[in-house]
Amino acid sequence: MLAIHQLHRTFDTPAGPVTALHDIRLQIQEGQLVTFIGPSGCGKSTLLKIVAGLDTGYTGQVELNGKAISGPGIDKGVIFQEPRLFPWLTVEKNIAANLSLRSPEVRKRVAELIELVRLQGFERAYPRELSGGMAQRVAIARALLRRPEVLLLDEPFGALDAFTRSHMQEVLLDIWERNRTTMLFVTHDLDEAVFLGERVVIMNPRPGHIRSVIDIDLPYPRRRSSTSFQEYRTLVLREFEKVEGPAIDRGAGI
Repeated sequence: MLAIHQLHRTFDTPAGPVTALHDIRLQIQEGQLVTFIGPSGCGKSTLLKIVAGLDTGYTGQVELNGKAISGPGIDKGVIFQEPRLFPWLTVEKNIAANLSLRSPEVRKRVAELIELVRLQGFERAYPRELSGGMAQRVAIARALLRRPEVLLLDEPFGALDAFTRSHMQEVLLDIWERNRTTMLFVTHDLDEAVFLGERVVIMNPRPGHIRSVIDIDLPYPRRRSSTSFQEYRTLVLREFEKVEGPAIDRGAGI
């Protein structure tokens, strides 16, 4: 579904050209949940922006369903670390975005999404009345409104406390299993990468490139305390320890 071939991205800076991504090659099948992990500066966020169509200054090929990605579109949803909600709009109006709730079809779709992200009863609440996790659920619902073919998540739970983050991971998995939307999820947390991903993509910095891809052959829901989970966690950790660059959040106990 998503094919990346020989992707290079170089930025011009006052100190000279800086290569953010080098020879990225990756294929992601429809409906997969793939997590990306790597130290700061390895190009994870840049890669998501390119797939989203927000950055077109690259060489190589990036295709969605056989068509080159040339810009942003409703077939791609993006979720950032901050929810970026409109403070003057209610939950349901934030989800509807630029579509009118007067449309029966839009109202029905918004109601479905509110149920999906477990926000029943908060339809008319404002962002200031929501917790961080609730606000991020609104952002996820808004991104799903137009039924995108791929959902791009750039450290969406990074600013949340540990308990809320764990809860949001379970919410996201529930959404994914019910919709089977293709998801690319960037994180700095090793446990999160293994807990969520069918595949874990480990990236190297300077320049950013894919070091390895590890398939996580575990059923959902996953238990972090299970022996099989810890074995995969150790496998990913060992591979990541070969990466050159700043340390990663390895989770509790490491």
